[in-house]
Order: sequence, then structure tokens, then C-alpha cells
Amino acid sequence: MKPKTLHCLVVLAAITICGASQIHSSPTQQRVGSFENQTDVGQVKKPGSATFDSEDQTYTIQGSGANMWLNRDEFHFVWKRMKGNFILTTRAELIGKGVDPHRKIGWDVRSNLEPDSPHGAAVVHGDGLTSLQFRRTRAGVTEEVRSSIKAPDVVQLERKGSTYTMSVARFGEPFVTERVSELALGDEVYVGLFVCSHNPEVIEKAVFRNVRITIPAKDDFAPYRDYIGSNLEVMDIASGNRKVVHTSPDSLQAPNWTTDGKALIYNSKGQLYRFDLLTKSPAVIDTDFATNNNNDHVLSFDGKTMAISHHSKDDENRSIIYTVSAQGGKPKRVTDKGPSYLHGWSPDGKFLVFTGQRDGELDIYKISANGGDEIRLTTAAGVDDGPEYTPDGKYIYFNSTRSGKMQIWRMRPDGSDQEQVTDDEHNNWFPHISPNGKWIAFLSFSKDVDPGDHPFYRHVYIRLMPYETSIGASKAKAKVIAYLYGGQGSINVPSWSPDSKEIAFVSNTDMTGH
Repeated sequence: MKPKTLHCLVVLAAITICGASQIHSSPTQQRVGSFENQTDVGQVKKPGSATFDSEDQTYTIQGSGANMWLNRDEFHFVWKRMKGNFILTTRAELIGKGVDPHRKIGWDVRSNLEPDSPHGAAVVHGDGLTSLQFRRTRAGVTEEVRSSIKAPDVVQLERKGSTYTMSVARFGEPFVTERVSELALGDEVYVGLFVCSHNPEVIEKAVFRNVRITIPAKDDFAPYRDYIGSNLEVMDIASGNRKVVHTSPDSLQAPNWTTDGKALIYNSKGQLYRFDLLTKSPAVIDTDFATNNNNDHVLSFDGKTMAISHHSKDDENRSIIYTVSAQGGKPKRVTDKGPSYLHGWSPDGKFLVFTGQRDGELDIYKISANGGDEIRLTTAAGVDDGPEYTPDGKYIYFNSTRSGKMQIWRMRPDGSDQEQVTDDEHNNWFPHISPNGKWIAFLSFSKDVDPGDHPFYRHVYIRLMPYETSIGASKAKAKVIAYLYGGQGSINVPSWSPDSKEIAFVSNTDMTGH
């Protein structure tokens, strides 16, 4: 049972209210990474500071302050002004043992920079207490809704209209959420990260990683007609640290990692691009007539050839599979029938596996890379999709709705021995096996998404499980390694680095400025 809203019981007349003059800002604008400025809110005794490391994309914030509670606040704030709806996400860590167990870090959204401003904050205390704190009116009493999760390090605060939702997790676990509605802070607000030492004589320090400020798609957007911007990201599997290597106002989708580890291949507006990871620059891959490619493109295991799915005008704009040199050239047709959505190569390069829609059913097929007759591998009712060979060629992993939700399955390359791998509350798509054969990464949608759909612009997880636990297991456990706003196009195709240490994916945010 969720805890009830707690009100701070206090006699307001006994509280000294700090005035507007007690805002300590730097005399000049100090941009810190994605934020416009930094400020000491309230009359702090020890000024705070903040830095941004552009190499590993982390923020280090130091702050003092007596408290953020009752009818006034004191803390160090790194902020930007924003309008409309947004999603704020970070992985946060207090540094050191600290002095006061109630020291606080997190996200704050404020009407203004006054210490008594109305605000809403996702707050993690030094002793692990976690709450959604809010002040509805100027100099009003702070209220809170406490989370059942103690000491989370992944902290998210989302605004939709006047509703604020805090989602928190210990890294690896799904989010747990709390919500407050009718919190009217105004359209334009101050949004940012904060540190409060809960002791005016002490400065505390925190590090914030994987900071993402996301503008979601508008409620009335039309899928496959309206698109929002993209972040091309890479993530270190061991640490969970993410880096944005490229941003675009366009829809970028489905990055592959080249076998030499030097580039990513993604699609955008029907064309394929090679993104050089050293120069951080994209270049179009010439695929001749094939300029209406979807996000199903896969490199062969030797990296020399690429298979693509192009919507051919000669086939009523249905997706048809072709092969082409990884450097570009004129594609060679492979499948006679469509729609055919490519997903994997066999390690020996002889076969392609794909999802084919035939007579209204989506099933998995394989075909010679040189073309010929297609071989149907699945016949169960429902959607079968996302087939991919293991690096040793012994199995094909795929996702299927045959058990109700979309779950991960596997089978032998001839279609025999089909067995379920995951069995949980999520809808799981696109299993990708690491080149060293040790891990499986996949995309997870929430249970309120149609199991047969993998839509754009949703809260999704990328999850990871050891390959060995999937063998003969009907309930393999997986951990969350990325919390993102994305979905369709995020990780549709094999996206592991060749050394199996990183994965690439796309997250989304509206960059139109509207």
C-alpha cells in the first residue's frame, strides 16, 4: 500500500521567512553543461559550486544550506528555464559519509529562485529516505509523498501539465513511482539539479551521471508521420555510464556497431549513415536506388556486407530485403515476397533471418543470403519478430506474443526446440547477443503497451541478462541497464561493440523548440 501524503505540522507564525534579497547568484551567467546557470538559493553561509566534465558527461555539484523544508529552502541549484512538459532523469550519488543524515540531492522544479518559491522536487536523503516534496503556494508549508524505495540512485521527475511524477530505482531495478497533481508552478519554471547539506556550516558533494532532460512528443503526434529529435548514445555495460555522441532534430534509428569498432551505422529519413566515432561526423552510405530503408539493417559477422530492408515502389511499397557492400553500392534483391523485415545473419554468412508478414501473420523465416526459397521457422498464432543468431550459430533468439505478453524465446536454426526465455510483466523485444556470447540485451516496454506493438516515444528500459541463464530457463532474470524515452528505433538491430563492452542505442527528445 502506498504511503499517504504527509503534511509538515508546524506553526507558521513561528517561522522566519527569508526575503527575495537572499538569493545568491553568480554575477555573470555560468553555463554548466546543459544548464543555463547555477545559484545558491536562500541565505547560505557557504557558497556552492558546480562543474561539468564534458569527457564523461557528468556533473559534480557542491552545496550547503540549512534545509529544503517548511516554508523556505537553502541549497545550491544548477538550473535552466523550461516551458511545457518534460522528463528529468539522472543517476545520482552523494560523495562521502556526510555530516547530516538528512542531506539531500535530486531534481527541483521551481516557480522562481526565491527561497519560499512554490516547487516540486524528487529528493533522495543521505539516510536513504526518498520523497516527492512540494510547496503549493509561496511561503506555504512543504508536503511530501514518500517512496517505498530507500536509497535509489536513479531519479526521475516528470511534468505533464500540473501533474508531477517521481520515478526512482536502485540501478538495475524497474522504477517505482509516486505522483502529485494540481501543482501549479506556472508554465515557465526553473528546472535543475540540487545539493542541500542540511547543515549551514557544511558543504556536501554529489555526482550526477546520465543526466537527460527530455521533451516528450506531443499527445496528438501521429506515428510514422510526426517525428521528434534523437540522441545517438553509447553505454559502457560494466559501469552503466552513458554518453551522447550525436544529436539531431531528425529521427535517427537503430544503430549497428561496425566490426572494426570505429563507426555506427543508423538510418534516417530512408537513408543509411555511417557515424565516425572519432570525428563525431555522419556520412551518407550510397545504396543506389534503395533510399526508402526502414530501421532493419544488419552487418554480416565479417563486417563486409550489409543486409537492408527497403520499401520498394515495385512491390506496392512493401519492405523487401537486399544485400549490399558495407561500403555502399547497388543492392542485390534477396526476398521475392513482402513485407519482409530483416533482423539477422547467420555467423557463416550463408543465411538471413527475418520477420515476414504472410496472410496476415507475422512469423520468422530464413533464406539464403543469395536468395531463393524462404523457409518458415515459426507457426504459432500471434506476433513472432526480432530473430537473431547467437555468435556460435547454435540458436536463433526472437520475441513472441504466443504466451500473452511479448517475451523472449529461442529455437534451433531449423526451427526446432522452441522455448520461452523470459516470463515477466514487461513486453520484451529485440534480443541482441553480445559478440563474446556472454550477454543478451533487449528492449522492454511496460505492460500497458499492446504486446504486439513497439511504438515510438515511450518510457522504456534496455535490460541485460547473462546468456547462460537463458539456456533451458523459462524465467530468466534480467536487470535494467538503461532508463530512457524511446522505443521504436532505439535498439531494433544488433548494436553491441565488437569487444562486447558497450552497446549503442537511440533516445528521443523534441528539439523543435516549440
